[in-house]
Amino acid sequence: MAAVDSFQLLYREIARSCNCYVETLALVGAFYTASKAVVFVRDCYSLIRLHFIPRLMYNRNLVRRFGEWAVIYGASEAVAKAYAEELASHGVSIILVSQDSSSVEGTAKAIADSHGVETVLVEADFSRGHAACRPIQDALMNKDVGFLVNSVDLSLDYPQRFTDLSEDRLWDAINRNVTAAALMARVILPGMVERGRGAVINISSGRCCKPTLNKAVFSASTAYLDHISRALHYEYAHRGIFVQSLVPFCVASPAIEDSGNGARCSGWLVPHPRVYARHAISTLGISHRTTGYWPHSLQFWLLQYMPEWMWVWGTHMLTGTG
Repeated sequence: MAAVDSFQLLYREIARSCNCYVETLALVGAFYTASKAVVFVRDCYSLIRLHFIPRLMYNRNLVRRFGEWAVIYGASEAVAKAYAEELASHGVSIILVSQDSSSVEGTAKAIADSHGVETVLVEADFSRGHAACRPIQDALMNKDVGFLVNSVDLSLDYPQRFTDLSEDRLWDAINRNVTAAALMARVILPGMVERGRGAVINISSGRCCKPTLNKAVFSASTAYLDHISRALHYEYAHRGIFVQSLVPFCVASPAIEDSGNGARCSGWLVPHPRVYARHAISTLGISHRTTGYWPHSLQFWLLQYMPEWMWVWGTHMLTGTG
């Protein structure tokens, strides 16, 4: 009996001495929960403010705010083509820059016929280095260029180990993604700075925030576009230039949809390029780094919290390259 009484006494003394620690831990837990709740509410508000309110309330005059002409590099890509068409629907004239101008002739004619704006084709081979800038500079003479859109080349998005890449393919990938985007910005930014207005939009990929196995060059290219966009934003925002990094996830391919497989390729998470472009343009002037499409923002949010090892394992399983 004495032993039992002694245990109960000991338990009461321990509980009394630990009571202050329990209260402290409860306060820490409450503070942590409250901080997470505040972050969640803030993220929800940002999602609504960026992706829903502008599309419901704002009817902006893009020509008056940014300029009359848009230069599009990579218009053979579905997203860049749709972005050009959406700009044209706002009355913006389009200059399409491509390594092979014949590949975008149909796009230029379709935009001009559908929206009644001027379209210009410029052929520029960036494998020649800065010599490719000359025809672009000639095309920009006496034009109020308010938009520059650079798109990553998705034809380079295929699984292959780095050491299996030929030197020619590696050189081509760097020129068409990294070199081209940098030179395009170098050619067009001075005119925007002089006029005190303009927008530079670099379209990369949501995979820029994680390294992708067996796609080292493509993954690094998307990261380059994302990082140079963010750096240029801080350099030129005070000069009236809005620089935006668009980091979309999967967007449907119109070619596949036209073949009758559209039901499998487009949907809520995989929008049609025109749907994506319409959403993305509504974020112009509001967010300097965004996916451009609110379901993709949810994907991006989840990806940021995913451990890197899990992402690498998942990409390894999907690419299937040993």
